[in-house]
Amino acid sequence: MHVVVPGGIADLSVCSGGNLYDIQLLDGLAADGRVVRELEVWGNWPHPTAAEGVRLAAALATVPDGATVLVDGLVACGIPEIVVPAARRVAVVVLVHLPLGDEAGAARELVARERETLAAAAGVVATSPWTARRLVALHGLDPDRIAVAAPGVDPAPLAPGTDGASHLLCVGSVTPTKGQDLLVEALALVAYLPWTCDLVGPVRRDPAHVAAVRAAVARHALDARVRMTGPKMGTALDAAYAAADLLVVPSRAETYGMVVTEALARGIPVLATDVGGLPETLGHDPDSRVPGLLVPADDPGALGGALWSWLEEPLLRNGLQHSARRRRGMLDGWEVTSRCVIEALERWSGTRG
Repeated sequence: MHVVVPGGIADLSVCSGGNLYDIQLLDGLAADGRVVRELEVWGNWPHPTAAEGVRLAAALATVPDGATVLVDGLVACGIPEIVVPAARRVAVVVLVHLPLGDEAGAARELVARERETLAAAAGVVATSPWTARRLVALHGLDPDRIAVAAPGVDPAPLAPGTDGASHLLCVGSVTPTKGQDLLVEALALVAYLPWTCDLVGPVRRDPAHVAAVRAAVARHALDARVRMTGPKMGTALDAAYAAADLLVVPSRAETYGMVVTEALARGIPVLATDVGGLPETLGHDPDSRVPGLLVPADDPGALGGALWSWLEEPLLRNGLQHSARRRRGMLDGWEVTSRCVIEALERWSGTRG
């Protein structure tokens, strides 16, 4: 199996949910007994230089005629002048994590370039049902040309938390899309209540936004209570989840939200924005109860109100904790993701655009 991924997907300092998905997928394909040929292509995706485009073309040229290649959408969708010609020779299947135009601050031209790329692809793998629906609405794709392979989650022990209420956790790259600036404004509204909050995630993707978040923390005199820790992986990330009482996901756009299932796998309730695929990912427990709270996107007032409810209403808090613990037994592992991708690649094998 030929798989094209962005260069540096294992770099902790810039690691994203999409990168983690790719890493888990590559491991899952290999664990399933597939021979995987990973083609790592470095570039400023989805805005590559001419030289970086040449590198992608060279990588695709190594795929034998008529073979199938899975290409991460971050690499493929912004450069149709390279991918479309290749799709006439090999079966290009594009893995879409987030439609390029939905990233906060994305250039409008990316929508047209993504549409051209996906139209030429043999098929598309979307990382959530919401993403599949969004691609149909945005680009007019035939739903039969889209397969869904949602992220899995590794089993984890129940998180003991702190006092059951006051320690908040936000996990994700510090970028406008992830909305940490909104969270800081919401926290300022409940500054008179006892809480602490860790912002865990890479800080190199958007230095200007990182600076704005730090300035907001200082402006509201929250320096002692809001910590921007940088990225964490492995045991360090496990420890961050173990100490958390509530995961907060203030995203402006989100196709799935892997951090949501990472929290639920530990029985941690989630406060998230009602955007993209987040409501589906949060889901319901066996009694059809939501294991968290959903608020409108880009609304610090609503986010602050939900934080007040969490901190000040023990009955609500206890119910959400019970629901989150019941939801954890309903989550799929990464082997399900790998199987969905394998079936999609086999389905489109040898089908050129």
